[in-house]
Amino acid sequence: MSEFVTPPPLEAGDRVAVIAPSSGGAQNARHVFDLGLRRLRKRFDLEPVVYPTARQGDAFLAANPRARAADVHAAFRDPDIRGVIATIGGSDQLRVLQHLDPETLRENPPRFFGMSDNTNLQLLLWNAGIVSYNGGQLMNELAVPGELPTYTERYCRRAFFDASIGAIEPADEWTDEPSTWWTDPSEMGSSPAYEPNPGRRWEGADRQVEGRLWGGSRAIVEWQLAADRYLPEPAELDGAVLCLETAETVPEPEAVGATLLCLGERGLLERFDGVVVGRPPTRSFLREPPAEGRMAYRERLYDAIVAQVDRYNPDAPVVLGLDWGHTTPIAPLPIGGRIRLDPDTDGVRCLEA
Repeated sequence: MSEFVTPPPLEAGDRVAVIAPSSGGAQNARHVFDLGLRRLRKRFDLEPVVYPTARQGDAFLAANPRARAADVHAAFRDPDIRGVIATIGGSDQLRVLQHLDPETLRENPPRFFGMSDNTNLQLLLWNAGIVSYNGGQLMNELAVPGELPTYTERYCRRAFFDASIGAIEPADEWTDEPSTWWTDPSEMGSSPAYEPNPGRRWEGADRQVEGRLWGGSRAIVEWQLAADRYLPEPAELDGAVLCLETAETVPEPEAVGATLLCLGERGLLERFDGVVVGRPPTRSFLREPPAEGRMAYRERLYDAIVAQVDRYNPDAPVVLGLDWGHTTPIAPLPIGGRIRLDPDTDGVRCLEA
């Protein structure tokens, strides 16, 4: 897709659709859902319009991919809706894509915000030439426990209201601490423990590059490769910038490297001009290594990615450790939007279309 459209910025007071194109969450954690709606109203001065899927439970959503697609179509068709925000991720949005009409989505698209499993929809939008935003998801990014981080608010505000997100600076601190507040409303006011930002790591070629972002959740990119139904034509990725982030499942570095291996063997990895990697979560409820173990895991994961990029595309600069993905705080990335990477200045800048 050579011609992309960036949906117009939102304005204060705009109506935004809240939909569940992946899983739900509202029935299981109503307090989290309601907090996300309150923050949309009070922190961003937006008016959320809750669509039917956002009120459904996971059993209904899993059994009704057509209903999820219908809400996507309805939100994109409504001229009074300026933005569309996904409730949460999940694990089967791939089943929804066959029920979506890209031409309908392209007619008058609003800005779409989601991440994780919603990468599926965003890659479909990429094929239709529509820029969307990987980040700004309602329940796990806008409704985080404790205070909404200033960093998250700043960059979500840019994604909502500006023509471009602009320069993405590193956050001062970050966290991947698991929290039980999802199931325990009494913990709603408890902030996780933050730690100093270790900064970004640059590898690969030492040159400035620009290109359109393609990618998102590493697991979903792998599913797209396996399904082989919604990938763009290889030539359409020429000069693009690959972005990948890993989820709270804390995948083994070898598995993450294998995703890059598959991109390489399909002749896709060599087409990208650069690679962006979000800072990975290093612990979960099932895995709580000591601090040195967490740092070692992160570096092993980075090494696995760099090894594959170096094998298939040694001319591509790689920036690792962006504040984006399944950690907190985050800056949304515009999938399909243009980005500039500058290793000399540690510069990451999202550009206007």
